[in-house]
This record gives sequence, structure tokens and C-alpha cells, in this order.
Amino acid sequence: MYTPKFKITNKILKNIGLVEACREVIDNAPLVPYWEKKFQEEAIQKTVHYGTHLEGNELSFQEVAKVLEGEKVIARERDVQEVINYRRVIKYIEGLGAEGLQYSEEQIKKIHQITIHKLIPKSQSGKYRKTQVVLKNALTGEIGFRPPPAVEVPYLIKDFFAWLNSPESKELHPVLRAGMAHYILVAIHPFVEGNGRTARAFATLVLFLEGYDIKRFFSLEENFDQDSPSYFGALMATSNQNQDLDKRDLTTWLEYFTQVLAIELNRIKERVRRLSIDIKMKTKIGKQVALSERQMKLVEYLEENRELITPTARKILPMVSDDTLVRDLKDLIKKGIVKKEGRTKAAKYLMK
Repeated sequence: MYTPKFKITNKILKNIGLVEACREVIDNAPLVPYWEKKFQEEAIQKTVHYGTHLEGNELSFQEVAKVLEGEKVIARERDVQEVINYRRVIKYIEGLGAEGLQYSEEQIKKIHQITIHKLIPKSQSGKYRKTQVVLKNALTGEIGFRPPPAVEVPYLIKDFFAWLNSPESKELHPVLRAGMAHYILVAIHPFVEGNGRTARAFATLVLFLEGYDIKRFFSLEENFDQDSPSYFGALMATSNQNQDLDKRDLTTWLEYFTQVLAIELNRIKERVRRLSIDIKMKTKIGKQVALSERQMKLVEYLEENRELITPTARKILPMVSDDTLVRDLKDLIKKGIVKKEGRTKAAKYLMK
């Protein structure tokens, strides 16, 4: 049975720690259904757009949004079909149940079938490749990566699923399992076309089924696409270590993958936290309240720590003068958000 080689580095531990902290905030944020739906729709648009753009799709983000809404756009038929297909892939993985967390070849074949619907001959849809493929540098034409021979693909895939479903594998953190699944499927390159999208979708499926769907607010594809040299570079660096998959060390790739997820979830966490504070303020006061960036930081601290004293406020806003700090706090009191207890330097501020 295939067993991935990797080390748990301080960088990986730090990234997973950030993922856990962000997950806690996002999962427990008091968002109304409207905003949850909006965040999920945005994540789908980003996943579809950036996930296909990575593979050369020329549709803009706005055009992808129109296609997803059923509108017609003037574009290459193939680009439109890729977008439709990848949206259907997301719908498919969202509908899968945990089923005892047993993953199967049927799942990955189905993901591939949906991904390349109407794009390649039906005889190749959901079928492992029968020919050798190579990945070339788009600029130089040089071969950057040569996947395993076609004859090895069925055996490598069976080994991969045997490992993924093993008790030993299930003891690993789901984020690591998702990252490994992403890399291994890209490395095996089981299909003639659509391997990248299939691998990314399957990695997302692992996160979804193993408790890390994070309300389905995130899109890894956006980060992969916006710094594609780092994404492809991390994949290639790992693949070029050794011709044999089982001899490659996945540590560097896992450092990259966990960092991307941590960055994405931290971005969402900040957005969700600010929105949830806005909602709480509106609920308390009965109207929308405009807060400055400085005031948001003070309110965020109060939300987490219940009370605030002036020395702490200075640490939160170190670049702000005492006069400005006093004005910000007085304004929060005037708006009915904060109350002050005590009149001396030991006075403290509390959420109302």
C-alpha cells in the first residue's frame, strides 16, 4: 500500500493552528441566512472562475457570474462549457454524504466525467488514460513533468484509495489528507484531460466530508490562480524529486497547501467577524452604525475580552495619539455601543 512521506514542520503546525482558529470564528459567527447564502454563492463563483482560469479559460469573473445565472455571453463555446461543468462538479461534491468516510474510484471518475462533459470524446470520459502524457512549460516548451506510464495508473489509483481509506490515514488531520489527495492525484495524472480540476475538486470533497467545509465560504482556487507560479512550482518541485511517487517527500507541498488554506480562511474570518459585529450593533441599536477601522479594532477586542482599559487600547492602536483614542472611545459611547465605568485613569470600557 502506498504511504506518503512527509514531516510535520513548524510551518505546517502554525498554518493548521491558524486554520483551526479561523474555523472556530467562522463556524460560530452569528450571520443571518442572507449573508451565509451570499458568501457561499461568492465562493462558488470564485472556485469556478479561478479553477477554470488556471487551465486557460478566458472568461472574466463577471462573465462567469453571468453563465452561472443562466445568461448568455459571447465567448468560446468551450470556455462556457468548462464553467457549466465545474459548477456541476461543485454541486455533485456538495451532495455527497460521508458514507463512513469511504472514498472510491467511482467518485473520482464521476468528478472527471462532469468536469470534461462535452469537451473530450465519451470514450475518455471517466476512463483512465491509455497513453503517456507530459506536462510542458507553456513559455519554453520544455517538459516539466512526466507522469507515470499509463499501464501503472489503475494500480497507483487503487493504492491511493487503499491508503486514503486506511485507519492510519484517517488518524491524520483532514487538511493534510486533503493536501495529499490533491498532490497524489495530480502526480498520477490518471486522465487525458481535466486532471487539475478533478484533483482540486476531490481535495475540496475531503475537506467537506471531514468537518472542514467551513460553511462552504472558501475558495482555494482563487489563491492558486492569483499566484499560479507558486502553485505549479510547489507541485513541480515535489514531482521532480524522484521518478517514483512513493519516494517523494510531500512536506514542501503540504507547507504550501496549508498556508494557502490558512490565508484564505483568515481573509474570510476577518470579513465574517466585521459583518457579525455590524449585525450585533444594528440589533442592539436598531440601525446601521458606521465604525472606523480603529473603532472596529476596539469593538473586536471588547467582543472577545468583555472590557477594555486605556493602556490596552493604546497597544491595540499604537500609532494613534491619546487625543484620537479618546475621541474614538467617546464616539462609541455616544453611539450607544460602549459604556464607561469609573472616572479615573483606571476607568474601563464595556460593551453595552
